[in-house]
Amino acid sequence: MEILRISSLLQCRKWLVASIGFVLIVFFLSFFFDPTVPSITSPPNLVKLKLSINAKERGAFCLDGSLPGYHFDKGLGSGSKSWLLHLEGGGWCNTIASCSARAMTRLGSSNYFENEVEFPGVLSSDPSQNPDFFNWNRVVIRYCDGASFAGHPEAEFKNGTGLFFRGQLIWEAIMDELLSMGMSDAKQGILTGCSAGGLATLIHCDYFRDHLPKDASVKCVSDGGFFLNVLDVLGNPTMRSFYHDVVTLQGVDKSLDQNCVTKTDPSKCMFPQEFVNNIRTPVFLVNAAYDSWQIQHVLVPASADSDKSWAKCRLNIKECDAAQINVLHGFRSFMIDAIGKFHQNKAGGMFIDSCFTHCQTVKPMTWHSPTSTRIENKTIAESVGDWYFNRGPVKLIDCPYPCNPTCHNQVESQRVFMFLKLEDILRKSPALYIQVVD
Repeated sequence: MEILRISSLLQCRKWLVASIGFVLIVFFLSFFFDPTVPSITSPPNLVKLKLSINAKERGAFCLDGSLPGYHFDKGLGSGSKSWLLHLEGGGWCNTIASCSARAMTRLGSSNYFENEVEFPGVLSSDPSQNPDFFNWNRVVIRYCDGASFAGHPEAEFKNGTGLFFRGQLIWEAIMDELLSMGMSDAKQGILTGCSAGGLATLIHCDYFRDHLPKDASVKCVSDGGFFLNVLDVLGNPTMRSFYHDVVTLQGVDKSLDQNCVTKTDPSKCMFPQEFVNNIRTPVFLVNAAYDSWQIQHVLVPASADSDKSWAKCRLNIKECDAAQINVLHGFRSFMIDAIGKFHQNKAGGMFIDSCFTHCQTVKPMTWHSPTSTRIENKTIAESVGDWYFNRGPVKLIDCPYPCNPTCHNQVESQRVFMFLKLEDILRKSPALYIQVVD
């Protein structure tokens, strides 16, 4: 009887650990929010969700098998034949466990999408906030695949999972739907997105161009999507390894630049520095040289800060000491070098500020306002507008931190601090992860 009791207790403990681990991972993923589609706080001009009518027929599903969706605000007047598509961001998932947990959030299932969302910044219908694009047809495509709209179903069978890796099909299905709604007659078009959506913008830029009329003016704006293939502070290729897992798990290589894929490891082709110069369509890069997300997850991930010497600095650049600032300056230098060849592209544009932030086109205070971040006295909105409408070349690179007093440097909240602590818990407790995988 005693042996049976012990066995029963051990079985209960296994399930308890599994439950705790799964809850922790779901909680962990809940922090990978994206400011593209903010929470509802009773703002004006809410835009309703539409689930794709083409998706089921095309086999285009979110991670959990639910239908993908988008929010569409119809253009008016002179903007009725102009289209701006925004790809939502929100990180990636690189294992069956993390994708399974993600499938229980709005980043993996339309069952958790908001029914209505605000359109801020570059999506705004207010000309004072969005002077050049306020009356365009504006669309937010929701992100629910975990691989920058680039996963392929063949990987589902290879990995033997019940998850749906259909990011590429989601992108194609919603594009076809929008084309049937009038985008096929577009005179002007912009594909944009922030973070993982900014990377997706670069991946799908030429596809977007090729499916709009040949005489249309079509360009792409990537916000916070220029992720760097840089070693972390301990010399480990954290982001490279992570992207390798994403590409392998979801079969992303088929969506990446094939000129790059044939020459090197496909996971390396997830980094824009490897393929941005191969994009035929004009591209504008908006990025913080001290990108807060990359500093917290690429340069100084929790796994590289076991002694917590970076704990304050990675949340608030004002808390960094002189040695840490020098490391961050090195990160900035790496970014400037990575965009060096692109800088020579006459059709391209850029706004690389010296702020500690991430995703700036979808926040009114950083996109266009009296107190917005400026370089050479131009806001991001003014810079993008000047570039798109060919009012002049825009190749703006800010001086090093802390030279720009107009920066809105991000100071992470207690919620993000808890998220980083949770990262540490999961890193130190592999049993939690193992039990979930089992």
